[in-house]
Amino acid sequence: MQKRTLGKQGLEVSALGYGCMGLNFAYSELLDEAAVVAMLRAANERGVTFFDTAEIYGPFTNEQLVGKALSPVRDEVVIATKFGFRFDDGKSVGLDSRPTSIRNAVEGSLQRLRTDHIDLLYQHRVDPEVPVEDVAGTVKELIAEGKVKYFGLSEAGVSTIRRAHAVQPVSALQSEYSLFWREPEEVILPALAELGIGLVAFSPLGKGFLTGAIDANTKFAKGDFRNTVPRLASDTRETNMRLVEVIGRLADAKGVTKAQIALGWLLTREPWIVPIPGTTKLHRLEENLGAASVTLTPTEMEGLREAVESVVIEGHRYSPAAQKMIDR
Repeated sequence: MQKRTLGKQGLEVSALGYGCMGLNFAYSELLDEAAVVAMLRAANERGVTFFDTAEIYGPFTNEQLVGKALSPVRDEVVIATKFGFRFDDGKSVGLDSRPTSIRNAVEGSLQRLRTDHIDLLYQHRVDPEVPVEDVAGTVKELIAEGKVKYFGLSEAGVSTIRRAHAVQPVSALQSEYSLFWREPEEVILPALAELGIGLVAFSPLGKGFLTGAIDANTKFAKGDFRNTVPRLASDTRETNMRLVEVIGRLADAKGVTKAQIALGWLLTREPWIVPIPGTTKLHRLEENLGAASVTLTPTEMEGLREAVESVVIEGHRYSPAAQKMIDR
């Protein structure tokens, strides 16, 4: 698989990464330990070198599984994880990016990931109670100590990105970005291009919606976080299916899948964008990775843009409570 560089500090990753959250957290089809290990090793064998996790996924169990799966190939992969939440009795009880909390989080992540360094460390959500300069300064110290290699932010606005970047260069911003959510194009992408920061696109398949596997009759199981996503609610889903139809027309014309068009579009947008789709199924993994070979011409990109912009998406991407944590 081709490689891409995130930021100006030299962080090289596979063009497609792997989002690990859904392996044992947030969705309904969860894998047991042996299946998680097998899936992550299968991804690596097929060329994926970039794996994304976080302490809050579980909490903690996702990092443990990632650590176990990737420990035999630790020197060949890039592991990204995140800090920024406070926990009480194993449950998240709010944001916390105080310097001492960051250091405690990193020590825990290092142990669970079975490593002596974190390749890419993100602040998971901007903490309004802690100046981002203090956050960046703490990560800068951790980089000097060899415990972290590169610094990232997640769901941060332009002002926050600039302030953090002035203290410690930011290599990557993680943000939702897909044909289903194009808001980053307004101000985020231009700022990243200016500053030389890469974009790691999570939910590049719209939480499964852009694959065409979800329709108006789909019922999400109890515990599946998509039950809380307004864009995927039963009363908005039928309207939003028009976007999937647009993607499907181009997919049919090129003889590829809808997922491959959605991922191929991201890969074609900018050379510093790296999507991190996740899956629990081997055939979906192989389908996703096939997107790296999908070439969209300028004419196809323009036609897709025009068609997508003709579709009005209904519903927010987060619940009201989760929306409050987004820094814009």
